[in-house]
Amino acid sequence: MVGAGIVGTACALQLQREGHQVTLLDQAGIGEGCSFGNAGCLSVASVVPMALPGMLKQVPKWLADPMGPLTVRWPYLPRALPWLLQWVLAGNEAQARATAQPLASLFSATFPGYRNLLDAAQYDGLIRQSGHLYVWRTLARSSGDVLAQAIRDATGVRSQALSAGDARELEPALAADIQSGLLLPDNGFTVNPERLVKTLAANFAAAGGTFMRRKVLDVEFGRSDYGGPTRLHTDCGTLPVSKLVLCAGAWSMRLGAKLTSIRIPLDTERGYHATLRAPTVQPSRPIMDCERKFIATPMEGGLRIAGTVEIGGLDAPPDYRRARILMQQGQQLFPGLRFSDDSQWMGHRPSLPDSLPVIDRSERHRNVFFAFGHGHLGMTGAPGTARLIADLISERTPFIDARPYGLQRFR
Repeated sequence: MVGAGIVGTACALQLQREGHQVTLLDQAGIGEGCSFGNAGCLSVASVVPMALPGMLKQVPKWLADPMGPLTVRWPYLPRALPWLLQWVLAGNEAQARATAQPLASLFSATFPGYRNLLDAAQYDGLIRQSGHLYVWRTLARSSGDVLAQAIRDATGVRSQALSAGDARELEPALAADIQSGLLLPDNGFTVNPERLVKTLAANFAAAGGTFMRRKVLDVEFGRSDYGGPTRLHTDCGTLPVSKLVLCAGAWSMRLGAKLTSIRIPLDTERGYHATLRAPTVQPSRPIMDCERKFIATPMEGGLRIAGTVEIGGLDAPPDYRRARILMQQGQQLFPGLRFSDDSQWMGHRPSLPDSLPVIDRSERHRNVFFAFGHGHLGMTGAPGTARLIADLISERTPFIDARPYGLQRFR
């Protein structure tokens, strides 16, 4: 198995516990990529895709705003353009509504899945099912917000509209200009995403699994029962392959292009965070600023403020001005916020234009499986993905309809 982020580690643990002998490979280490610095949200209510009608009209305004939620590294634009065009084309109401149920189905396994992958003490120490609070500085709602609520309602997501007073009763530190809110009571978060991944990895090792810090350079094909890969060439030698699961996040297609004939439109939405240590404000749940598109999550190490989308590929260096902007926006959301110091981070969200991950067997090689492309929702989607991958590998009836996450949608 290639990739030891939250998705790969959850899949490795699920498979190891089911009797498979699993070797997990990663060039960096357990949970050192996007899983390290995300917002930690377990957002089972996030059944609304990223692309919605009318979003294209917002893009010029966002790009012109230095504090806006979207920026583009212009040298990367020619490479990003096909992905961006598919993202725009996905932004229609019919597709948005059709995407919601597969997301809801996958996320139905989030909290039960973590309870299965962790022991009771680990779960209680890492997971909080406290809900999320969305806030706005206006009483009016954009057409996108109206559609998003209609999709949540149609999918059975519980929510509660809040007045400004209701929102401040829940979170007294909110700014005075907050005019309305929405409580999503079934959401939650982890107090430490890195520790969550490393705990799953420890459980994987305790079950007999093997982790190797290796960079996979190439795949060797030969005679096998499946007609697929038989060996992986790494920076520290060659390893035999029986079945291969590719969970390498935003880097997946660097190897995946050799394992499928289908062109999968995977790219990265680079995201940033600022973690504020010893904050004077620590909300009781994640709070989403729905106009500025960032989220503030209380964590063990302080208050993490995460968000923005930067289109810039895998290789460009970070622009930590984006993290500093998040810090300023956090202080605007919480006017009383002070802190001792901060850390800044950038990671690569593995994103597909239709907001659904790929969880499927290769159409070319029957011993190759894919599990990547979870975008902003890897922490939420990991337990369901682990269960679905185990179903596919064991050739049993999947616990949910697997077709929406399949490769064939990209033909």
